[in-house]
Amino acid sequence: MKRWISFFSHLALFGILTSFVTFTAADFKNGVKVPEALKVKEPLEVAFPSESVSSTKTNWVLLDNTFMGFKEAVAFKESQGDYLAINTLGYMGKYQFGKNTLKLMGVYDTAMFINNPKLQEKVFKLNVARNKWILRRDIKRFVGKRINGTTITESGIVAAAHLAGAGNVKKYLRSYGQNDFSDAYGSNIAHYMKKFANFDISEVKAEHNPKI
Repeated sequence: MKRWISFFSHLALFGILTSFVTFTAADFKNGVKVPEALKVKEPLEVAFPSESVSSTKTNWVLLDNTFMGFKEAVAFKESQGDYLAINTLGYMGKYQFGKNTLKLMGVYDTAMFINNPKLQEKVFKLNVARNKWILRRDIKRFVGKRINGTTITESGIVAAAHLAGAGNVKKYLRSYGQNDFSDAYGSNIAHYMKKFANFDISEVKAEHNPKI
């Protein structure tokens, strides 16, 4: 009995699937007519990978809490991971560095910088080390405390420094969140403190005045 039930079940499934096929041998011989609604009447845009720098755009963020996850999360927030991005204020690259910050780390050729992904990655790491050094006392003093509903972490402090500069982060922490900073696009220190909390960035050591 079970074999008959199985047989009829497969037969019914076959009937359902074949009901969608309406082409006959004559159709293929005489040419199948495509309904007007399905015809492509204009070129379609199709994205192809390339070997150019523009192909090194990161549209994903690693979800782990390592330094790699941290930097990719910051990159996605800043530029969606696009090494060639330049915003309306002139901040450039995957991590959106300004000219003055680049000069602090020994980079003076912005054209070379924007076209060099390896350099951009190195500058980001050096900037993390630099901000860790500048904020070393504040990191020691404030990590673990709660400000504006967020538990302060080292990664949150460093990310906020990337946004607003270490000086503004000091003002925020020492005023216990009363003295916040917002950039031209509305992002503020409090948001970065929360968004980039709890990453492990211990592999990057604080460094005084790092240079390329």
